[in-house]
Amino acid sequence: MLKSFKIGGVHPPENKYTAGCAIQVLPTPDKVIIPLSQHIGAPATAIVQKGDKVKAGQVIATAGGFVSANVHSSVSGTVLDVAPVKDAAGLLKPAITIQVEGEEWADEVVKTTKNIDEFEKEEIIKAISDAGIVGMGGATFPTHVKLSPPPGSKAEYLIINGVECEPYLTADHRLMLEKTNEIIAGIKLVMKAIGVNKAIIGIENNKPDAIAKMQAATTTTMGIDVCPLKVRYPQGGEKQLIKATIGRSVPSGALPIAVGAVVQNIGTIYAVYEAVMLRKPLVERVVTVTGESLKNPGNFLCKVGTPISKLIEAAGGLPEDTGKVIGGGPMMGRTMINIDSPVMKGTSGVLILPESKSARGEMHPCIKCAKCVSACPMGLEPYLLATITEMTGDLERLEKEKIMDCIECGCCMYTCPANRPLLDYIRLGKGRTGAMIRNRSQKK
Repeated sequence: MLKSFKIGGVHPPENKYTAGCAIQVLPTPDKVIIPLSQHIGAPATAIVQKGDKVKAGQVIATAGGFVSANVHSSVSGTVLDVAPVKDAAGLLKPAITIQVEGEEWADEVVKTTKNIDEFEKEEIIKAISDAGIVGMGGATFPTHVKLSPPPGSKAEYLIINGVECEPYLTADHRLMLEKTNEIIAGIKLVMKAIGVNKAIIGIENNKPDAIAKMQAATTTTMGIDVCPLKVRYPQGGEKQLIKATIGRSVPSGALPIAVGAVVQNIGTIYAVYEAVMLRKPLVERVVTVTGESLKNPGNFLCKVGTPISKLIEAAGGLPEDTGKVIGGGPMMGRTMINIDSPVMKGTSGVLILPESKSARGEMHPCIKCAKCVSACPMGLEPYLLATITEMTGDLERLEKEKIMDCIECGCCMYTCPANRPLLDYIRLGKGRTGAMIRNRSQKK
């Protein structure tokens, strides 16, 4: 019997049109825009100036705090500017713009001669930190921080997220098929870094080829197991994946390490392999570009900083019936109003929706059907959280009702027959409540 999490969840149409599309290398653009904040936490601090010459893999911005990450140039060329640039939402964000000139790599990007067994724990974590690796499933939490649990915490399991439950997206699926041995090496490195001897690769059952490939690669590897999972969104959520694979429930407000688990995405694991074994920082990633009307949807390996518009061009250009461009998948992704914004470390996909699927249905009053409650994988009451945010804005009540536990998966909106913008209100309330909590902590 296939495993899964216990509470809530939905099964939207999968629409994995690009599952059979091999990874293509996107040509390097003439110019890249590299944001200084591509991770949760403090933005990185630029250490280059306009006119400087840089090489691919060179550090151009250093971590701005403990929860932060280095930023590297993905190309060689000349720094055109260090100034705010509009992001996908049209907001100005600090960035470094580089004119591409040739393909020269920094001297430190050299393949190691060591075997995995020869690396010390601290050496692995330092390499990950130096490489600026963050969670590539979308959360973008600095990986070296995640692999350094607080005193008193002990990891027992490394759980690899090969679920890719968001509809349409297939970048991780392709990595598992095309970079199998490298992923296994990355898993071994992370296991050594956190001191565990058990790793579980969770993969949904709609990827039988990936399950078979990973199982074949782990048959002679002690301590690494593949766990086929029932297809159920949002199976890729950390807490849901932990429940499905090892049967443990992460308490409200706690991190996975509280139950002895560390979770890493497939893309992140591959980046760890490259960082440690090839000394290659995180300067490129695989992005799914897809949609029903696209001529050439696919999975593209592209440089960080590449304009999204270049990816869309490679997929055949914007179809005439385009109604919306989404960064990510349809459940958790955000609408893009600026397709000249750059690919970032956390860019997993670009979804082009036709007009027929872009418009929201007319909103009606809540009919108290409780479908959103049944669908919530965190056991919350989405209608209540949305109503409090909309009507009273009582932040202390929102905190009491555990709004900070919301993982913003969108199951509530997906199931609402009244077309209410539940997640929009919850995101607003969550942001305000989080700010209140942080202010309260600073005053203590």
